[in-house]
Amino acid sequence: MERELIIRKIKDGIVIDHIPAGKALTVLKLLGITGKEGFRVALVMNVDSRKLGLKDIIKIESRELSKDELSIIALVAPTATINIIKNYEVVQKFKVEIPDKIEGVLKCLNSKCITNKPREPIKSRFITISKNPLIVKCDYCGTVYTAQDIEYMLLKSRE
Repeated sequence: MERELIIRKIKDGIVIDHIPAGKALTVLKLLGITGKEGFRVALVMNVDSRKLGLKDIIKIESRELSKDELSIIALVAPTATINIIKNYEVVQKFKVEIPDKIEGVLKCLNSKCITNKPREPIKSRFITISKNPLIVKCDYCGTVYTAQDIEYMLLKSRE
């Protein structure tokens, strides 16, 4: 069976591959990509995958990812791989990793947590209890969150 490219190659940028099916739009939203930024974005959803059954793929031209953005992708799409593209070639490829400690990326939902007190300039910090299934705990108040809670927190912070 011949393989064909669904989307043309990009000259420089990133390809986020092996995103769980249906999560690509969430990833784009969390990266703040609306399509109005001026760089080319390609999105393919529900593509056949030997590893995942179905997967999503995002290609973004002329864009790099920060450490925090990689952590965010790992939290909502832990199976994702990142391909760094330079002059139409993959120059680096790696899997995202759920960090053991997540600082300043999530906001604790517990209103009594010290990180939510206006007079306390404390950066939030969560400790990863389990990576599969994803479970994290606020390092300050001890509130435990699941993958669904984490996605909610991340999306809420982008509103």
